[in-house]
Amino acid sequence: MTTKTTVAESAFRPTARNLSKFRRMLPRLLTLLLLSAVAIISLFPLYWLFVTALTPASSTVRMPPQIIPRNPTLENIVDMIRISGTGELNVLGTGWIIRMPRMLLWFINTTFITLFSTGFHVFFDAMAGYAFAKRKFPGSRVLFWMILAALMIPGQVTLVPLFLMITKMDLVNSYSGVILPGLADVIGIFLLKQFMQTIPTELEEAARVDGASEWTIFIKIIMPLSVPALAVTAIFAFQRYWNSFLWPLIVLQDPDLFTLQVGLSYIHTSEFGTNYGLLMAGAALAAVPMIIFFFAFQKYFMQGLRIGAIKG
Repeated sequence: MTTKTTVAESAFRPTARNLSKFRRMLPRLLTLLLLSAVAIISLFPLYWLFVTALTPASSTVRMPPQIIPRNPTLENIVDMIRISGTGELNVLGTGWIIRMPRMLLWFINTTFITLFSTGFHVFFDAMAGYAFAKRKFPGSRVLFWMILAALMIPGQVTLVPLFLMITKMDLVNSYSGVILPGLADVIGIFLLKQFMQTIPTELEEAARVDGASEWTIFIKIIMPLSVPALAVTAIFAFQRYWNSFLWPLIVLQDPDLFTLQVGLSYIHTSEFGTNYGLLMAGAALAAVPMIIFFFAFQKYFMQGLRIGAIKG
């Protein structure tokens, strides 16, 4: 009996090898627990956003709050669509009018402006980045540093000059007035310039020997090799234009032309105060495309942390 007990006890007794293994794993375990706690704290506002959106309006401000909604409902989303009213979509200016809920119309407006702006934004930034990275010309370095210096100018400072320019061009209350000022960006030019500098010059020289033009080299060699940097630039641009609020608020006046962010700012307030259920429901609908976009291209977000690390 004593022998069996001794054997059983020795089986559960920690050995020096097990203790050493535990000591090696302890820092990793503590790091994992710390990162998990930070992730929970960071994601809680997003969780609370969707919880409030699915909570009846009468229960959104109750104390203590319900961490898990007992009676989830889509009442806030339905009310938001109803309150937004009905709008008219003029398809590409052809005179063909489609009537639909303004909430859907705002979503279409935001999608069109975001995709159109992102596409041209990436293309123009790529051309500028290629010129600064591969085509040395007199004053290129000075011009590049002048462009970088524009980062020190707050965006609010340029609002009045931009609005005066848009007014003189008769582009107020139009998609063009929202899109044109953002067709290029300093950050995108910098990122693409830094990335394109890493592309071997021998590839361009070989293409020139074969008779390729500068445009052919840019389209068929530089652009395909710069896909990671282009994707990062597109992600940043998409996020920026989708969440843009101040400039569309200044330029757009017709409710049928509003973007989603501007439209939502008009329907969640009343003379009796803020309806937090409608506010959170609208914010949740606006956040869903960005969440999907992030998970679809999350690997490029990590690459974006490394682009620009090479000194030019």
